[in-house]
Amino acid sequence: MRRRGDPRPPHFPPIYSPAVGDSQRHDLPDDVACRRQVALEGAASWYATPAEGGIQLTVAGYWYVLVSLPVFQFILARWAIRLLLWFRLLWRVSRLDLHLSAAHPDRAGGIGFIGGSAQAFQPVFAAQGALLSGVIASRVLYDAQPLLSFRVDAAALIAAVVLFILGPLVMFTPALDRARRKGLAEYGLLANRYVIGFERRWIQDDVRERGELLGTSDLQSLADLGNSFAVVRDMRLVPFGMNDVTTLAAVTAAPLLPLTLTAFSLEDVLTRLVTALF
Repeated sequence: MRRRGDPRPPHFPPIYSPAVGDSQRHDLPDDVACRRQVALEGAASWYATPAEGGIQLTVAGYWYVLVSLPVFQFILARWAIRLLLWFRLLWRVSRLDLHLSAAHPDRAGGIGFIGGSAQAFQPVFAAQGALLSGVIASRVLYDAQPLLSFRVDAAALIAAVVLFILGPLVMFTPALDRARRKGLAEYGLLANRYVIGFERRWIQDDVRERGELLGTSDLQSLADLGNSFAVVRDMRLVPFGMNDVTTLAAVTAAPLLPLTLTAFSLEDVLTRLVTALF
């Protein structure tokens, strides 16, 4: 019995012990996930403390296992279903007979707005970054592991997020490639006809028949045609740009930045930041 006013947390039996039979190890459905993902062997933390033959969850640990983790998994499953539906929609749209314009200013045939769809998924992947940040912080603070030993994990998460969200957009690459090749052929032929006429009038004809070159609209038309051909030539084969990639990567990596305070003091971080900027 726990006496009133006792500051000690309530006692719960250890959630795992080698002496417990297999039939009794599934009383808590998230036991295995908890021990494998976040439990630190031999170290006390906010959610578990070492116990004889295993680990013992604290009150916060039981809340994490029985409430927080199932809710998190439910929300994550909902987002996974939304992503699958989005990918299916992209696949069906990519199979349509799209009218893509190679000279469109977005340099993606007119479907560059699809790359902006990654913004809708930024909150969920920012949460993934926060989750990884929490796991790394636990390892650094309670298990004394060096922060830099997790740089591969952080880089892998960022790369996986970028590929997972923007990778399916390559389904539009065949259509964009066809539009680009067609545009290069058509605008190349148009430019060839215009340049031949321009040279015939302003270079090859008699000086008296040329008229006044200064202020003529032919020069502006030639410049406009060159800009249009440059847009066609620089057309991307994917409906997203580096701005979409860097934004998604930055949102995912942002929750990992506070981890630098586990290896450096705030003064050192500010000094390094000011030195890098100025």
